[in-house]
Amino acid sequence: MIEVVVGGLSEVAKYIIPTLLVGIPFYALAFHKVPVYEVFVEGAKDGFTIAVRIIPYLVAILVAVGMFRASGALDLLLGALAPVLDFVGFPPENLPLALMRPLSGSGSLGLLTDLVNEHGADSLTAKIGATMYGSSETTFYVLAVYFGSVGVVRSRHAVPAGLFADAVGAIAAVFFCKLLIG
Repeated sequence: MIEVVVGGLSEVAKYIIPTLLVGIPFYALAFHKVPVYEVFVEGAKDGFTIAVRIIPYLVAILVAVGMFRASGALDLLLGALAPVLDFVGFPPENLPLALMRPLSGSGSLGLLTDLVNEHGADSLTAKIGATMYGSSETTFYVLAVYFGSVGVVRSRHAVPAGLFADAVGAIAAVFFCKLLIG
């Protein structure tokens, strides 16, 4: 019975995106008389303008991430904090991922891949890393893109709130993975 339902849902899923891509413009044109192509072109122009406006913010964050990784600061920090992390039950192997995730999506994905390759996909360390990756955000990248696109210069409480949320996600990932898996 379950196989039939899953098979049916898989078959329906094939048609959802094409239906939306055709259905939404048709609905806008037929029922609301929206000039779909003209509105699309205007939106594309706005998107290009926004992309040009956020380039300096993206360059700044990518340079900062590159400097942090290349300088060896991450390795020094990990070495200094390893005894404390062991004491409180936070796996030191997961610290680089927790620190990199707010900075870089691709960098943190590379660290997660390294964890999986080194410890195995079914290891507690890899599962904590995967949960940590999924429960946090690339805070600085998101702030650079969103704030840069609307011209916000002062982020005020957004950075501390985002970093706090990332820290809570990392701690919760360790806690719940150890509780439920290990």
